[in-house]
Amino acid sequence: MIRLDDVDLSLAGTDVLDGVSLSVERGEFVALVGPNGAGKTTLLRAIQGILDPDAGRVTLDGERVSDLSASAASRRVATVPQDTHVGFSFTAEQVVEMGRTPHRSRFDWTDDTGTVRAAMYRTETLALRDRAVDSLSGGERQRVILARALAQEPNGLLLDEPTANLDINHQIQVLELVSDLVREGRAAFAAIHDLDLAARFCDRLLLLSDGRVRARGPPGRVLADPALADAFDTETAVSRDRITGTHRITALPDRPDRSGQVHVVGGGASGVAAVRALWRAGYEVTLGPVPEGDVAASLAADLGLRTVTVPAFEQPADTERAAARDLARAADILVVADHDTTAGVVADRADEVPRVRANFGDSGLRRTAGDGGETRVVESEADLLTAVDTQISN
Repeated sequence: MIRLDDVDLSLAGTDVLDGVSLSVERGEFVALVGPNGAGKTTLLRAIQGILDPDAGRVTLDGERVSDLSASAASRRVATVPQDTHVGFSFTAEQVVEMGRTPHRSRFDWTDDTGTVRAAMYRTETLALRDRAVDSLSGGERQRVILARALAQEPNGLLLDEPTANLDINHQIQVLELVSDLVREGRAAFAAIHDLDLAARFCDRLLLLSDGRVRARGPPGRVLADPALADAFDTETAVSRDRITGTHRITALPDRPDRSGQVHVVGGGASGVAAVRALWRAGYEVTLGPVPEGDVAASLAADLGLRTVTVPAFEQPADTERAAARDLARAADILVVADHDTTAGVVADRADEVPRVRANFGDSGLRRTAGDGGETRVVESEADLLTAVDTQISN
């Protein structure tokens, strides 16, 4: 429905889009993601026909945008811009009614009240119909502009940061509405800065950086692509939201450059606290054995740590115990994060490795003395890091 083929576009002598190709079909919700200045708004304006490419072509339903009249293009795609300012004190209903303009002519001014009211109902703006649009909040005005787009009855929607001025409740409502429209057979292409929302609601993501498409595909694949971390200049971790089941991304803090390897055995809250504290401190952290699905195992997977997992409610097999012992013996220090038998087996057979034994209580990381090896007593995450620093520096 929406298609770009090898589009180049420059503004004031600066290349903004470089060889961009993409397609968005009916029944598909695609998010355009990327850092500020990547060219997202310029790309949307090229699709609208506001900006002419220097090379390549933009088509809507197989017809070049440059060959379409403004009305014909508007019947194909409607736009929800990032800037929702309206220059005059029209009522909200009058603004929405403007969406019917592409369907009218000087000689055929049909009463479209039903279509207008239906669009306002779907965007929860019907109660605002008699309000001056310049008296509305940013979020209310955003929903009125979305209603105007729906009143155009287009085959496709272009949305430039559609959730930028909305509270969390209306962010979800707007994106759910767009998803509903897509399921009805429309195409939706949206520049979205919130990567978690984009991954939650969109079928595909397209990463634009420095005017070029750097990655495209299902949300999980694009979020995990190294090109995304490079584009935003930050280290990231991708995980699954436990409630929605969709992918989410976390920008990770810069880590100190510490040398040393720490192996953590045990899971649960104690394991999470130990792994998180040690990883943030800059150590190479390994983990295991821990049950599959354990919160510590999930954290380790998100951080890309080497981990030995065992089936839930089962004792580790000989190969799993051996793998965990190898990691423990390769470490500079061993942290036992709980007192279960699985942790004990590994710890007791790695006696030559200094260790701490930690529990996570109400007041933080706590430690009780363990058997074998040199032992450090800690009562907080800070003390744990001090003990590890001391051991590794010796």
